[in-house]
Amino acid sequence: MKTKIIAATVLVIVAIAITQVTNSEFNENSNSVAYAYPPAVGIFGNAKNCLACHVNNGTWKDEDKTIIDILDNDTKKSLKQPDGTYLIEVERNKVRKVITVIGRTADDTAEAPHRNAFLFIDTTTIGTSSLSKFAPGWDVNLSLGCKLVGDKLAGYENAKITKHPMSVMPTDNAKDAELVLQVMLTDGKTLKGNAEEGKANYFERIVKLQVID
Repeated sequence: MKTKIIAATVLVIVAIAITQVTNSEFNENSNSVAYAYPPAVGIFGNAKNCLACHVNNGTWKDEDKTIIDILDNDTKKSLKQPDGTYLIEVERNKVRKVITVIGRTADDTAEAPHRNAFLFIDTTTIGTSSLSKFAPGWDVNLSLGCKLVGDKLAGYENAKITKHPMSVMPTDNAKDAELVLQVMLTDGKTLKGNAEEGKANYFERIVKLQVID
């Protein structure tokens, strides 16, 4: 009985803590850790993108030397469409693996980013109670992350990149959806509790999810 009481007390404390964080009011200049880091976009607050807290002042603004691509895991072919969006087509209740590649080209002479962050988010879910901000009805194993630059991948020899494998699966309730891929190239000096430190550049790409029945 004593164990059950202790367990119940812990659950209540955790619930209160989560509620306090979730209900906290943030403004555009807030340096709150919860508001500033990738999971916070649309989850702990109603921020629509990383720029709610992070700077966009880096030396990697030029698109021609910036690598942002989504590849099929098996063929390594780009899923980029003629209009610049990315299309991920998946059979219902089947898993498809893709790789997001982020970084700078091999011929870039500027100092490379130190760490890349990414987030796939369905912006229609911002402000809802769901902790998952990926497209409703879609299972995903890694929709956000932050990684040190230095990965290797065929076709990107000598480029300064990170690669991020991701598996997606449309369940019975899944519908076609549109995501925003939010990317930040950073010098790795952004500090917890002071998210405006360091240098970074922000990019967005549109990713379309399509169910094949």
